[in-house]
Amino acid sequence: MELHKISLMDAYMIETLRSNGISDKEILTQIEQGKIESWQELNSNFDFQELINFAEKDMEGFKKALSQGYRVKFITFNGLKNLLRLRFGKEKETDYELTETGIRNLNLDSEQLVDLKRMLSGNWMVEEQADTNNLVVNIELS
Repeated sequence: MELHKISLMDAYMIETLRSNGISDKEILTQIEQGKIESWQELNSNFDFQELINFAEKDMEGFKKALSQGYRVKFITFNGLKNLLRLRFGKEKETDYELTETGIRNLNLDSEQLVDLKRMLSGNWMVEEQADTNNLVVNIELS
């Protein structure tokens, strides 16, 4: 299955909404109704109107991104750190170590690893090692 490709900013906005307890169904309903004003309180730096624009241009792609997952077109190093925090609640130095070219010793469960691999753009390489209960993941620029 080919995942819908979205921008890093769209991924940030979707994951910000999700991390604040807004379900995919609620996101879709509010996008369809154009009622996104309350979202500005979650992050005043985001222009959530861009999600409406995305949906208006490609509603089917928007729905697939929410329901089936997505691949980010291009993820920067800082973008990766932000997505790890927003999507998985992982923080640098607490949950992983930074290197010059990536991330080391990130603990994820198997479902999180699948999600991470699906969303990463092609400029990242994932190496996994089995641990007792989790997977230890290293992510490097390729």
